[in-house]
Amino acid sequence: MLYWLRDLAISVALAAVVILFLYQPVKVEGTSMMPALADQERIFINKFSYWFGFGAIERGDLVVFWFPADTSKSYIKRVIGVPGDTVEIVDGAVKVNGQAIDEPYVPPEYQDRGSMPKIVVPEDQYFVLGDHRSSSNDSRSWGTVHRKYIYGKAVFVYWPPERIGAVH
Repeated sequence: MLYWLRDLAISVALAAVVILFLYQPVKVEGTSMMPALADQERIFINKFSYWFGFGAIERGDLVVFWFPADTSKSYIKRVIGVPGDTVEIVDGAVKVNGQAIDEPYVPPEYQDRGSMPKIVVPEDQYFVLGDHRSSSNDSRSWGTVHRKYIYGKAVFVYWPPERIGAVH
């Protein structure tokens, strides 16, 4: 009996460490990241990947962060610009450092025709956009996200079963 209790306690402790420090389940709310992520999907985020410089935040990453204007809310968006990048949007086409970027994750029906003047992404900040451009509240509206607000990287969809797999 004592062995069973010991094993249970160790299992619970390991699960707590994994959930608190490594991977965290998150529910997607809203349609701003469609088609990559749909409303009400459940995903795992890797919280460890960006801690202590173990992994750099890169263009294309789907990051989870505290909304800068209200840190009680968290958002998930795709990183488009990293510190030092120049980002511009012309009639819906996103240019990074003067070059139009290929965005196969934004289907034609989710594009918009909006424009945004050039900005230089400040040090320790990131320019983020939703994949469903015509319905996303993102850096076009409220500016860049400071590194200190980013706490995870979306890595795996686990619900619903037909969508199980790595996040792209």
